[in-house]
Amino acid sequence: MGHGATGGMPMGNMPGMGGMMGMGGRMGGMAMDLNDYDWDAYLANGRTLSDPEVVQVERGGRIQLRVINAAAATVFWIETGGAEARLVAVDGHAVQLASGTRFGLAMGQRLDIEIDLPNEGGAWPILALREGARERTGLILATQGAEVRRLDAMAESAAPAFDTDLAQEARLIALDGLPDRPVDRSQMLMLGGSMQPYVWTINGAVWGQHQPIIARSGERVVLSFHNMSMMGHPMHLHGHVFQVVGLNGRPVAGALRDTVHVPPMSMVDVALDAGEAARWMLHCHHMPHLASGMMTEFAVTASV
Repeated sequence: MGHGATGGMPMGNMPGMGGMMGMGGRMGGMAMDLNDYDWDAYLANGRTLSDPEVVQVERGGRIQLRVINAAAATVFWIETGGAEARLVAVDGHAVQLASGTRFGLAMGQRLDIEIDLPNEGGAWPILALREGARERTGLILATQGAEVRRLDAMAESAAPAFDTDLAQEARLIALDGLPDRPVDRSQMLMLGGSMQPYVWTINGAVWGQHQPIIARSGERVVLSFHNMSMMGHPMHLHGHVFQVVGLNGRPVAGALRDTVHVPPMSMVDVALDAGEAARWMLHCHHMPHLASGMMTEFAVTASV
């Protein structure tokens, strides 16, 4: 349950009320705004670490976790700790295996993670750490009879900001990307906004004053998200799957997604084939940003 808001501004972060709590990181000498909303609890499958879900597993078994960031305004790092993991899919689409023990995901994104458990018994916490802060939640994988120790909901140190250099996104390569074809239409989307006034925009306009992004059904379209604000924006397009094809001007054969995180002062290019003729929402998946303006339409018309 989160703090209330007034005038579109989170009460806990209003100037004069503890300052900008979000100032949790720096980029190029400038302070990034992290976590502009605080919440009373952080949950994994509806439970906190004071009473976490314990999932019974077999010794030496293989587990696949689908992690969904259903939060309104919180980016998480997923840590598997002593259990070595492989990222196998993002947003439901397979990627070349990426090994590690820490993977980040922004609001609206999904990760599929495979874990091969040791042959001996034990308990393995899978933790979600709030970016730029100490709060955490999670669940525990445990073999039958294993000791399950209680974990503090506050980590010893704050987690870093998420993917400010796009290093994680750069590692992700689609197993089956879009077919090569000429680009029919390109569009730059400038992402902007500020903490005061608490207004977030696409191409300088809030929802209701926006100019739709237009395309014809079947066209290959490249959208370039250029974030000129000091907050990250997970950009989500309804009704379509896109491929990440550029990171800060560098071409990549990236992951297929429907939600891509655009860090502060960064640019991400995505390619897609315009689908059914309709007016599709295109918005930031940080829900207070959406509510205060950061939404437009991807307006697809029928081919002639």
